[in-house]
Amino acid sequence: MLGAQLPESAEKADPWKSVRPLIGKWEGDVNGEPGSGKAEREYKFIMNHRFIQVLNKSTYPPQEKNPKGETHEDVGFISYDKAAKKLMLRQFHIEGFVNQFALENISGDRRTIAFISTAIENIALGWRARESYQILNDNEFIETFALAEPGHDFATYSETHFRRRN
Repeated sequence: MLGAQLPESAEKADPWKSVRPLIGKWEGDVNGEPGSGKAEREYKFIMNHRFIQVLNKSTYPPQEKNPKGETHEDVGFISYDKAAKKLMLRQFHIEGFVNQFALENISGDRRTIAFISTAIENIALGWRARESYQILNDNEFIETFALAEPGHDFATYSETHFRRRN
């Protein structure tokens, strides 16, 4: 389905249907601008199933592309906006960035989900971000995080292949 709005019957039945496969603990391999590393992620319902909390940590060891290495952490929350009839994602990053996204697209087979930024705090005006999830099966998904400088198209910043933890 192109567009972010779900049919009214689907959203009343389960507004979380498209992201429900993400619930759980994950680990994965990340590659991108900071280099290659490992990632840990957890999606869980909180506050009486009104929100999904996302805890994320990516660790990049020292390497040629990133001699000092780095650890990135962010906390996110997915909510359902009843007025807009779409999911919203808000992320709070250790570097001070705050990203607010709105669900932009769900593929017809519901296996690819894309959020597009509506606001980013603590970065120059005009930057945009996109976070996409390609669900491969019940135990694997690929997350692609892309950024766009003002006046430019999106470019992949990082891609992480997550596998469900036991």
